[in-house]
Amino acid sequence: MTHENAHRKIVVTTPTGHVGSRVVRLLLQAGERPTLLLRDAGRLDPATRDRVDVVEGDQGDAEAVVRATKGADSLFWVDPPTPDDDPAAGYARMGANAAHAVRVNGIPRTVFLSSVGAEKRHGVGEIDGLARTEELLDATGANVRHLRCGYFFSNLFMEVESLRAGVLTTPWPLDFAMPWVDPRDIGDVAAARLLSDAWTGSGVQAVHGPEDLTFARVAEILGRALGRGVRAERISDAEFRDALRAAGLSSGQVEGVVGMSVGQREGFVPEDPRSVVTTTPTTLAAWAHAHLLPEL
Repeated sequence: MTHENAHRKIVVTTPTGHVGSRVVRLLLQAGERPTLLLRDAGRLDPATRDRVDVVEGDQGDAEAVVRATKGADSLFWVDPPTPDDDPAAGYARMGANAAHAVRVNGIPRTVFLSSVGAEKRHGVGEIDGLARTEELLDATGANVRHLRCGYFFSNLFMEVESLRAGVLTTPWPLDFAMPWVDPRDIGDVAAARLLSDAWTGSGVQAVHGPEDLTFARVAEILGRALGRGVRAERISDAEFRDALRAAGLSSGQVEGVVGMSVGQREGFVPEDPRSVVTTTPTTLAAWAHAHLLPEL
């Protein structure tokens, strides 16, 4: 029997990441055979490798991106982290390669993994690079949907050591509420867009998770889910910078990370509000019990 979607080519970047791996799984379950662009095909599990087409290459290589996306009907693009001292510039450089491929190959639809805060366009640390990527993709004239996502639950994996000690540290005000989201739910939204040809034009779709949370509330939720006392503790920007430098980040990289929180603290409201379209189902409690608890 001929596969009804055999003519459709969907390209996925960062296919082994928290979001990309979910996108790949859902596309396979929908009967697609996606094309994956990644540097090392050996990172794919054998069961997945047999059901996808692979192009080995670096997203920083413009020609590799063009080669992987030749004949593509849809592209899921994620700006990968770069070693650049200025992470915003690194993201923008990757975004330029995506826009170049969209133009050269005439890719009809692109779904881009952006972030809440990109609507400010500048002053939000490394998110500024995602904002520039939005602009570059919009300038192609192709159909583009920017998924402006909230704070990833998976960022808590970086806090495992402090959580073992019962502390959740953050440079954010403890009473500042913002959207938190499961990366898998972002993958659900991305896959739905990639599988649909019912949308046109350039636009934004926020992915806000089930509710806005303060860090104080997050500590309460984690304490119950993990079965231990957890308290939220705000640290100063200077202390945050010191911790990032101790982790090996350069001065520019430190400012890129710190700028993300500084740029969204005072009076910031996401451009795309919470609605039935932007709200996703997985709660922090469910995610923490399933994914964070085993790490502790």
